[in-house]
Amino acid sequence: MALAAARVWALRVLRSPLPPGRVPVHGPVPVAVAARRCCSGDSGGAGALPPGGYRLWQERAARDPAAFWAEVARDALRWDRPFHTARDAGPPAAVRWFLGGRLNVSVNCLDQHVEKSPNRVALIWERDEPGTAVHVTYRELLDLTCRLANTLKKYGIQKGDRVAIYMSVSPLAVAAMLACARIGAVHTVVFAGFSADSLAGRIVDSGCKAVITYNQGIRGGRIIELKMTVDEAVKSCPNIKHVFVAQRTDNKVQMSDHDIPLDEEMAKAASVCVPESMDSEDMLFMLYTSGSTGKPKGIVHSQAGYLLYAALTHKYVFDYQQGDVFGCVADIGWITGHSYVVYGPLCNGATSVLFESTPVYPDPGRYWEMVERLKINQFYGAPTAIRLLLHYGEEWVKKYDRSSLKTLGSVGEPINNEAWHWFYHVVGEGRCTLVDTWWQTETGGICIAPRPSEEQAEIVPAMAMRPFFGIVPVLMDENGKVIEGNDVSGALCIAHPWPGMARTIYGDHQRFVDAYFKAYPGYYFTGDGAYRTKKGYYQITGRMDDVINISGHRLGTAEIEDAMADHPEVPETAVIGYPHKIKGEGAFAFIVVKEQIDNTDRIKEELKTIVASKIAKYAVPDHILVVKRLPKTRSGKIMRRLLRKVVTDQSSNIGDVTTLDDPSVIKEILDAYQKYKEKNSL
Repeated sequence: MALAAARVWALRVLRSPLPPGRVPVHGPVPVAVAARRCCSGDSGGAGALPPGGYRLWQERAARDPAAFWAEVARDALRWDRPFHTARDAGPPAAVRWFLGGRLNVSVNCLDQHVEKSPNRVALIWERDEPGTAVHVTYRELLDLTCRLANTLKKYGIQKGDRVAIYMSVSPLAVAAMLACARIGAVHTVVFAGFSADSLAGRIVDSGCKAVITYNQGIRGGRIIELKMTVDEAVKSCPNIKHVFVAQRTDNKVQMSDHDIPLDEEMAKAASVCVPESMDSEDMLFMLYTSGSTGKPKGIVHSQAGYLLYAALTHKYVFDYQQGDVFGCVADIGWITGHSYVVYGPLCNGATSVLFESTPVYPDPGRYWEMVERLKINQFYGAPTAIRLLLHYGEEWVKKYDRSSLKTLGSVGEPINNEAWHWFYHVVGEGRCTLVDTWWQTETGGICIAPRPSEEQAEIVPAMAMRPFFGIVPVLMDENGKVIEGNDVSGALCIAHPWPGMARTIYGDHQRFVDAYFKAYPGYYFTGDGAYRTKKGYYQITGRMDDVINISGHRLGTAEIEDAMADHPEVPETAVIGYPHKIKGEGAFAFIVVKEQIDNTDRIKEELKTIVASKIAKYAVPDHILVVKRLPKTRSGKIMRRLLRKVVTDQSSNIGDVTTLDDPSVIKEILDAYQKYKEKNSL
């Protein structure tokens, strides 16, 4: 079929109405269907409080987690075969949930809603081009998903195979995720801003057999060469058998023997695909996140536990009610996009916004014009974007009607007080609930947030506050002892496993144990520090390891250092995070260059290019300072703690330097930093 005909078909699928009286059912109806599904989207609008109230659910979940989650799971999910045991008795690092149960995630996200409300809007695709939103119903999304699933099967993708998705935010990208889930394949979505090297590393580590991508992407009015990046990446990925290429633009790209024109193939594929019945603990997806070592880790999430937790937190943290338009502006390449653009909202039968653009394209009013036009009820975004828009002034917000908004949310990093108050008072007009949410790729969903709570409970600005059902936070001291009482600080751990938590790091379970359960045996260690207030609320104080948070994206400093180490004239590097007014944190690099190097500006630019090509543009250090040597202990360990003190102007409180091989290095670095500050007006 010609490309033009395939494009016409795709447009028809996204717009054609359902014939009156016809409700298609795709695949077998499960054996056990709960009479009432609290996460089905047909729960009657119970509001932010579950039946019985917040405190009752919180106490039950903490007292008997297995019984609590068993009851919720039976009601919330559609099962092919009911589970016989809520949770096994294994250690937290090897926990399994809902043993014996079988289900299909795509059925929970699509089929159950198509049976009841096929013409309900599932996705509103806010494309990069302003004012060109596309509405996709649940029936249309099921059609897309089944056709894509059948196309994958035609080319040999089967249960257990891994598939990389490298696409801009779109209904087809969501369908790609759900198509993998439908046939039992495992997807790993790679953020479409990552470089070819980063993409290749993830493909190789996960053992992907195929990649799904677009010819090009569009963001902020710019063309992004997605297929070109994939072509470069797969040169070093021998396991890749096929690259499925969809058309986001009309521009032609070079196609090779293993490239499949996805639009054409989907146009020919059947619109019915019988879903694969999956075990509760089968792998749903893996998502790569940065660690304190140089190698990204593939975080593995399960089928039932992850879906249940994403759906439940979506419903109760944001007070989602049927008919609301839920606007999470995260990219699907991050866990926020997985949990609160795709799986949580769709399991709940929600209408979810897909945001393809940027907050300042074509102007700084883009978010708020979209809120007015789409009548968004819940808006969930990153503090980085809020801080950016704050500097453009209130007029870009106030020129648009935001009366539809009920709940605001921030995600990705702790939000500072100034941004919180601007978000609450200017954007929300002082009438919207603002939830500052804390969670991680590894937790699967929100763990600490101001809501749910008791009716009319207070919200403290810029604080995550209250643990979600089943989450029992504890603070630990440096000796591994639990810190009791309030008005205390320590390492944030979680005492009991919960269904949404990650199951392993793909291919390296020992690394999973070492990273999250070794420091404080019996507890999940988050890597964050926290303060418990006098009232018992939790405030996140930041990372405790060598991971920095740039615009909400976690990035190991070792990753940046490893990339910079490729420069032949830079034998040593040390990267630390520092406070950044817009991004929250930025990267500051200290480098040592070889002797007789005069043109250090050239080297700095080359280093920035290397980091951009090996990781991504957002990882490029804001500052690169050339020093004669780095502060090292006698054993050769770089003391990054001291570099952080220098950059944050805490040199008067430098601390113990007796372990340094030569303490005079600190004065050298301080002098170099002062000259750099004066030259660059820092």
